[in-house]
Amino acid sequence: MNADNNTSGQGASASVPAEIDRWNWGAFLLNWIWGIGNNTFIAFLMFVPFVNLPMAFILGAKGSAWAWRNKRWASVEEFKKVQRRWALAGLAVLVGTVLLFVAIAMAAIAAMRNSEAYQMAFTQVQGHPQAVELIGTPMTAGLPSGAVSVSGPTGEASLSFDVEGPKGKGTVHVEAVKAMGQWKIEQMVLEDGGSDRRLELVP
Repeated sequence: MNADNNTSGQGASASVPAEIDRWNWGAFLLNWIWGIGNNTFIAFLMFVPFVNLPMAFILGAKGSAWAWRNKRWASVEEFKKVQRRWALAGLAVLVGTVLLFVAIAMAAIAAMRNSEAYQMAFTQVQGHPQAVELIGTPMTAGLPSGAVSVSGPTGEASLSFDVEGPKGKGTVHVEAVKAMGQWKIEQMVLEDGGSDRRLELVP
């Protein structure tokens, strides 16, 4: 494309070269940030509730055309090069965000597994005659889910974790509280994995 045929930056009526009128990953992944860099301020609709989700897809589909019409580019080649950079940046942000959430989730699980409430609950399950009869020994426990909150000498825990042994497997549900620095299990139920049987492990 020579300079005379370069229609970039000429507004909504400008023609868009077919080779660039395609899905834009940078616009889809970075939306309003990409919009600032490409003079496409309609991307700020990402801040409008209920509009933001479909707007991300609209930006992905229409972003290339909007960027071409809203900003002056030296050539199609320059446009492609810049948009490729935006796509790579968006991918880096996406991967980084996923890794961050995974790290946070793993840290939360590790904290629950190392908590006094979880350790106490599993110890009591291992020593409970009915649980031993149902699950058998040695008994192993899976990763916990739920929540543990501690504030100084007080705290609360609501946890679930799977247990498995030679005789079977099940799921333990625990409710515990911490007062005066000491944890106490208020309710603990073992659900048999092979039936609807429920054992109350705490009176």
